[in-house]
Amino acid sequence: MPTEANARLSRRGFLRSSAAAGAGLVLGFELGCSTSSSSGAPEALGGTTPPPAGATMNAFLRIAPDDSVTIVAKHVEMGQGAFTGLATILAEELDADWSQVRVEAAPADASRYGNALLGSLQATGSSTAMANSWQQLREAGAQARAMLVAAAAATWGVPEAEVTVERGNVRHPGRGLAATFGELAARAGALPPPPVEGLTFKDPSQYRLIGRPEALPRVDLAGKLDGRARFTLDVHLPGMLTALVARPPRFGGKVTSFDAAAAMAVRGVREVVEVPGRGVAVLADDYWAAKKGRDALVVEWDESGAERRGSAELFAAFRARADAPGVVVRDEGDAPQAIGGAVTVIEAEYELPYLAHAPMEPLDCVARMEGDRCVLTAGSQGQTIDQGAAAAALGVPPERVGIETLLAGGSFGRRFTLDGDIAYEAASILKAIGGRAPVKLVWSREDDIRGGKYRPMVLHRLRGGLDAGGNVVAWQHKIVVQSIFKGSVVAPDLGDDGVEPSMFEGASELPYAIPNLRVEAAQATTGVPVHWWRSVGHSHTAFATEAFLDELAAAAGRDPVALRRELLRDAPRERAVLELAAEKAGWGSPLPAGRARGVAVHKSFGSYVAQIAEISLRPDGLPKVERVVCAVDCGVAINPDNVRAQVEGGIAYGLGAALYDEITLEEGRVVQSNFHDYRALRIHDMPRVEVHIVPSAEPPTGIGEPGTPPIAPAVASAYRALVGSPVRRLPFRRALAGGAP
Repeated sequence: MPTEANARLSRRGFLRSSAAAGAGLVLGFELGCSTSSSSGAPEALGGTTPPPAGATMNAFLRIAPDDSVTIVAKHVEMGQGAFTGLATILAEELDADWSQVRVEAAPADASRYGNALLGSLQATGSSTAMANSWQQLREAGAQARAMLVAAAAATWGVPEAEVTVERGNVRHPGRGLAATFGELAARAGALPPPPVEGLTFKDPSQYRLIGRPEALPRVDLAGKLDGRARFTLDVHLPGMLTALVARPPRFGGKVTSFDAAAAMAVRGVREVVEVPGRGVAVLADDYWAAKKGRDALVVEWDESGAERRGSAELFAAFRARADAPGVVVRDEGDAPQAIGGAVTVIEAEYELPYLAHAPMEPLDCVARMEGDRCVLTAGSQGQTIDQGAAAAALGVPPERVGIETLLAGGSFGRRFTLDGDIAYEAASILKAIGGRAPVKLVWSREDDIRGGKYRPMVLHRLRGGLDAGGNVVAWQHKIVVQSIFKGSVVAPDLGDDGVEPSMFEGASELPYAIPNLRVEAAQATTGVPVHWWRSVGHSHTAFATEAFLDELAAAAGRDPVALRRELLRDAPRERAVLELAAEKAGWGSPLPAGRARGVAVHKSFGSYVAQIAEISLRPDGLPKVERVVCAVDCGVAINPDNVRAQVEGGIAYGLGAALYDEITLEEGRVVQSNFHDYRALRIHDMPRVEVHIVPSAEPPTGIGEPGTPPIAPAVASAYRALVGSPVRRLPFRRALAGGAP
């Protein structure tokens, strides 16, 4: 059985325990970045521009005399629509007109902008942006609205109860009086904020912005379309040097010595310095000179402690670990005894490889000195950790590190690391040159794919038992996987037999009504650095659990949707999305010859998702996914169009991994290096996707990640239905080739 400590562990709990900053959230703030749109549409470009003068209403809102409503976003915008969602919540309660809205990134200050679901960290992760901000921003908007009403009532000498607010205007209908937000802002901002306990919130029937079926213009879209949006790669400062780091060819290697002569001979190279514990940095006037200089650099590596095994050897070690007992994380009934008495027993092993994140914008960070302070400019996903990492590199307190958060060109978890690797390296290089010039650190795509951090490789071993009636009476599941947290500042003392929830999340909460169920987790140890990847543990547990349930359904001669519906009798929200997806997909209706449907259901980050995949076969035998029908219950859908977009993106990301993606090792070296051999999904691979949102009055839950876990098992389900055999290894390209990993 799990220990009390293990039973209470969670990814959010781990992050809470690591944070050292305070937990106060609603105080004053300083200004970050925004510009207004000439078309009147809301906008957020990234970067720093002098904001117009205005009244600070609370930590998240400023109203200017020009009627602009600036919303301060504590969550980074990395393509997931966070800025738009945050603005929608606050603007709805404020009753601002959408054309007034601007968004700027919050400064790095966990005491004011901490994520309540991640402790006191200022960070964007675990699909928490909307869930964390929902009530907080409703309160901020309602508070500011009450202050505007009070200011108008005092100005006009009327009772507050007779004052109305609508679309950025404050009115007294009886006397025909009206004022704009901008006209009242200064007086309203001077009033004491009303207590939260006395606030009045809008009834959902009054919403004009939240849940609108037609899309609100995304605040980050216009600047991205015309090129005005600023990413870290767009930053150019006077005298700035670009840095690339030569890293060890095997994980765990260390610098023994280096010869900089050939690198320094490259035109434009200015300096070569060691980055403690990471490698050797080449600094140059531009990226191309830095790359040529790094190519010419001679480094001797100590690989005595490096990982030297290949993928096949690692999987063999994982299988051996699966033969030994693990830590029991869920135990109901007596699964071993029930399997012993079952009429039919099915056994399966599922293998999933390491996966890279591969965001479209490579990893990058600009570091510069401003007096005795260091300022980082980056699409930071974890400002508190990045502050701490840079401070540690520089040997200064965290409060002497500021962060200007820009837009980020994707992340999928990669820009939020437990060691703040990008910030640490940038600050270390800045320190090594004495802070004499700004430094832009760039990881090429090859750097990150060959030497980054990965979704762990995993081995799942399952046994299931059926009785004479084809009922599932027993389920045993053992997971062998590396811990993301072991050895980090968050959980350095996680023992050899210890486990943590990212290893088994999704499997331990299996919603199916199976009377005898046991789930074990066993920790694998390798020298390969691992990290959360879009949907974290759910990215592999959903595949194993749903694919295995499909195998049990086939052995029992049961329809996979009907079996799931029966087993979800105690899980109404999972059952509801399953039934909606099946209805919209026409489950059970005839299909053209050569096509089949498959199904998967999974809950992650508080959201419930069911997917029906319809496939055919390509000439090479790989599945061609023709159509995906998805039903999602994510509580209140703040921006329905963005919910659909995020689910579609999650499906595309997960489908690329299911069909093609893998990181493999040969003698400890990563084989893949770029998109030519780490093959992301191409446009012609993208299926037609339909997303159906379950209406809900529940608070919003995650949406950036939940679309990813079900797609691989849904495709595997359809493939089994079409060809009659299961797929137990991902990606499909590897499994159907029959090659060793």
